[in-house]
Amino acid sequence: MAMRHRFVVLVLCALASSWALRAEPSFADAARASDAIGRAFAQQLSNVQVESSGVVEKVLKDDNAGSRHQRFIVRLASGQTILIAHNIDLAPRVGSVRVGEPIAFCGEYEWNDKGGVVHWTHRDPSGRHRAGWIRYGGHLYQ
Repeated sequence: MAMRHRFVVLVLCALASSWALRAEPSFADAARASDAIGRAFAQQLSNVQVESSGVVEKVLKDDNAGSRHQRFIVRLASGQTILIAHNIDLAPRVGSVRVGEPIAFCGEYEWNDKGGVVHWTHRDPSGRHRAGWIRYGGHLYQ
């Protein structure tokens, strides 16, 4: 019986850890993350790995030149806006992105004078680049 009890506790701990890793970031976490993006913007830095969240401000047409990218603008907790360029040749399209909806992302920030771009929001098939992701509508896109 004790062995079975330990197994149940172990499974519950694993499930709780998994849930915690999938939980949406808090507003304070989002503010800290958007501050990091704000610093990268202010210092005109590129190739910066970032993780943050915000609200979809505008959905743009796909960029079909070269590798296809799904594009949308996200407003961060700081008020800054950034462009998310999600490669849909390497990752699934983010489903039904709508203005006003919350979104979380992890990818590589590139500076531009409009607020910046986050790309590499997917796995690198060659394994040389850190994997990114987008969490939207309860789904994880990589």
